Amino acid sequence: VQLQASGGGLVQSGGSQRLSCAASGNIFSIHAVGWHRQAPGRQRELVASMSSYGSADVVDSVKDRFTISRDIAKNTVYLETNGLKPEDTAVYYCYLDVTLTPFGRGPFRYWGQGTQVTVSS
Repeated sequence: VQLQASGGGLVQSGGSQRLSCAASGNIFSIHAVGWHRQAPGRQRELVASMSSYGSADVVDSVKDRFTISRDIAKNTVYLETNGLKPEDTAVYYCYLDVTLTPFGRGPFRYWGQGTQVTVSS
């Protein structure tokens, strides 16, 4: 299973970006999905997550600005970011928890390679 993240780049403060994370490979089912981010000199933090039932949650610092969604048919998870601030500058990492076979072990967590989001003031 491989995850390809895209959509990052340079954006002005107040702008928006849509991050995508597409999974490929022999996936039987997708469970929880989410996004972490890591800013320079800081620990990686969970930004948004969605349970296997579709229940979404975001960290307080991005509430009302970021939205997580998924397209199960496309094995893709999205992070819609609005009202971006310089403090949102970070590398954003997606993850998907997947099972590979109907009766196999898991789910297993796979990570994307990270996509850089830079917000200029």
